[in-house]
Formats: sequence, structure tokens, C-alpha cells
Amino acid sequence: MKPFKFKQFTVNQDRCAMKIGTDGVLLGAWISVNNNPFSILDIGAGTGILSLMLAQRSNAQQIEAIEIDEDAFEQCSENFENSPWNNRLFCYHAALLEFVEEVDDTFDLIVCNPPFYSENYKTDNQARDLARFNDAMPFEHLIFAVANLLSENGLFSVVIPKKEEEQFIDLASKVGLFANRILHVKGNPHSEIKRSFIEFSFQERKIQTTELTIETERHQYTDTYINLTKDFYLKM
Repeated sequence: MKPFKFKQFTVNQDRCAMKIGTDGVLLGAWISVNNNPFSILDIGAGTGILSLMLAQRSNAQQIEAIEIDEDAFEQCSENFENSPWNNRLFCYHAALLEFVEEVDDTFDLIVCNPPFYSENYKTDNQARDLARFNDAMPFEHLIFAVANLLSENGLFSVVIPKKEEEQFIDLASKVGLFANRILHVKGNPHSEIKRSFIEFSFQERKIQTTELTIETERHQYTDTYINLTKDFYLKM
């Protein structure tokens, strides 16, 4: 499998179960860095794509990633090492709850492109299943971790299936995390909304909801999508 080349960095992904996809790149581009985060945490980093995009987009000095799968962890570390920002990027081989117990720091920005597919659907590729199923990282664990690791004025951004949106927001509100910004994403003008990108904070505000369509027809990308991702994709 060929490395994925972006404008300012390259990502090797041959050892990662979850390859680079639209969700990850869109999330990395959509996440707000307006609060000038000093420290960022990427939960379940996979190839490290979110951390690398945020290193390009922000001046954060401390970008930490955690990844439980050994192959993905090694590949993520290597992608960090080979990037222009290797002095700001660190990857830990750890489970989420173990990390929460061991770390005293809080983070100004926490990001996660978590495993979905909570349906009873398993393939014969265990690593891919682990990356895709949320029994590897239930939403409850994720929200518990964020509530413990997010700084007082920090932001938490996540992408989840649209059908899980209400439940996820409800779970988060129980630990004092409120949805502030939501982006609904659909593949084309005729398809239904598949994904919700949600930004949370400890401050309750009026939710800003927007919608983004990726393409008008096959490989005809919308201006909104191009503008969001053009700093990254080579051909945008």
C-alpha cells in the first residue's frame, strides 16, 4: 500500500487497520484551533493523521497521541518522526482508561475519530475490527476520559455516525460537556447525512449547526469541501 502524500507531510498506512479516509481529513480540517491550544491530545490516533494535520494548522507545542494497537502505534510514531514537526509530536502505546489514570495534565484540545460500527458485524481481520468497533472504545469511556483530561476552557472534537448524535450529546451533557458546534456531512446532494462532527466544551452555548456536502457528482467536489481541505490534499 502506497504512502498517502499530503502537501506538507506523508503518511504511511500499510500497518494500520483503518486507512486514511474522508472522515479523518475532514475532522482534522474542521477542528477549531482558534483558542490557540498549547496542548493537544489525539485519542486512538491510528496513522496519526489528526495530530499531523493539527501540527500543520496550529502552534501547539505538545501534541500527544494514544494508540492501543501495536502495529498502528509503531506506524504512528514513525509518521511523527518523519514529519516536519517531529519535536512537537509524541505517541503513547496505551489504552485510554490506563492513560487517564496515569496522566495529571489537562489538554486545551482533545480530538478523536473513534471506532464506530456498533452493529453486530465482524470481519475476519481482528485489527480492522478493533479499529472499527466501538466495543474497543465505548462512547462512555471516551466521554469519561475527555471530562477528566480537558482543560477548563478546552475544546473536544469528534466525528460519529449521525444516528448516534443524540445519544452521544446526551451522554456528554451528563458530565458537563456541551455541544457548541455541529457539522452534518453528506456524500452528495441526494444522500442522507451520514456523519456528525461535534465540538464540545464545558461552556453551554447556543449550538451552531452547519451542513457540508462533499461532492455534487463523482469526483466533482463542492467549493466548501475544497476550501476546507485544500491546505492538505495535493490535488485540491
